[in-house]
Amino acid sequence: MEFSIGELSRRAGVKVPTIRYYEQIGLLPAPPRSEGDQRRYDASHAARLSFIRHSRELGFDVGDIRELLAMSAQPSQSCLEADAIARRHIAQIDRRIAHLATLRAELQHTVEACGQGRIADCRVIETLADETHYHGKLPVY
Repeated sequence: MEFSIGELSRRAGVKVPTIRYYEQIGLLPAPPRSEGDQRRYDASHAARLSFIRHSRELGFDVGDIRELLAMSAQPSQSCLEADAIARRHIAQIDRRIAHLATLRAELQHTVEACGQGRIADCRVIETLADETHYHGKLPVY
């Protein structure tokens, strides 16, 4: 069964421009076209697009998704590399969580130090204007 890009968009929960982008960067293979030059997709496109969408929802970057898709085409191979990619991603998530916890603590401290008086004396405004008030280190992702 073949369907249009609009139908693929609906089935996979991905916007049409996103589908075109994934085709452009090679994550989704270009589909055959009808005599009227309309893209015609099938169930394999929908399954691949769902894989990509779910991977993006989990925060995987395009390079990792490309690798995971290549691995999925070789089902008899070891999954050690897929496991390594997932573990690296978990480590990135853990770093982001730690950074967010630091940001939250700094902001909480700033709010608690605010006397809720005039803007001229506002600790929140003062802190935002002066980056030296931030005690954490910005992450490198």
